[in-house]
Amino acid sequence: MHVIDTHAHWYPREFVSLLEKEAAANGATMSRNAKGNPVFALPGISQVSAMVPSMIDPGLMLKAMDERRIDAYALSLTNPMVYWASPEFGLELSQVFNDACSAAFSAHRQRFIGTIMLPMQDSKLAVQELDRAARLPGMRAVYMAMGINGRNLHDKSFWPVYQRCEELDLPIFLHPLYPCGIERMSEFFMRNVLGNPYESGIAAASLIFGGVMDAFPKLVVMLPHGGGTFPWLIGRFDKGIEARKELKHMKQPASAYLRRFYYDTVTHHPRIMRALIDLVGIDRIVLGSDYDQDMSYQRPVDFVDSIPGLSARERELILSGNAARLLNLE
Repeated sequence: MHVIDTHAHWYPREFVSLLEKEAAANGATMSRNAKGNPVFALPGISQVSAMVPSMIDPGLMLKAMDERRIDAYALSLTNPMVYWASPEFGLELSQVFNDACSAAFSAHRQRFIGTIMLPMQDSKLAVQELDRAARLPGMRAVYMAMGINGRNLHDKSFWPVYQRCEELDLPIFLHPLYPCGIERMSEFFMRNVLGNPYESGIAAASLIFGGVMDAFPKLVVMLPHGGGTFPWLIGRFDKGIEARKELKHMKQPASAYLRRFYYDTVTHHPRIMRALIDLVGIDRIVLGSDYDQDMSYQRPVDFVDSIPGLSARERELILSGNAARLLNLE
């Protein structure tokens, strides 16, 4: 069994170097913290991005994979992504990340899988880079934030990207960036423990209510953090469609879309994970660890083994089979 972690973050050295050279000229700052690690910051954003060696050095990542009983990482960027930049610099950052992902795959074909970063602040450039990066070896998904510079995901400017993802049979892996309502979540790490799961709910609602999932019936989307709030608010979504004029355009309940999404295992609670499996189906669950954040699983396989009532077949699907199908590795 080839165990695949679909939620593993990476800052390629080339990406960090480009930020260190050009961030200041593009309205951001790069510095070093007391440990000597690169730190990215944006004016007006209290959240900074510290880039630790375990998320930069492929050798350290491979060592951690072996310790955690993981065979392959699907490599993805995390904060700050690229949307803060001008479209042109966002494209350059995306290209550097995508080329590095493909190079990592070529060097370690059984260990690393690439995801494609796009400058979504300009959909024309995003489609251009999608067409280029999709031809690179090892690139198996598109990586995207749950909101782009204040725009929700049903914004029509993004639809050309969705259309091309569907045509290329590439799933979209979503991830929170800077959660909305941050002014009320600045204390107690609420921006993460609450903000990130809320973002998943907003993203799913936007894609469903905004018509994206209907317009692109073959588009596949993966929600991290066990889908965040989305699965557990599905009753409210359905009631809203039934009761509210703002949702009278909906032709079916929101619960009909539950299985249009995949969900990773980053819930941090075995019984919640069991309930999610029962709600959406075992074939929609993939292993994720959130490597190498402080909210990540140190033993992601052990967490899967703690899920109540898990059969050997369900275990194999979560650890390997579902991700292989999602990423078109079969």
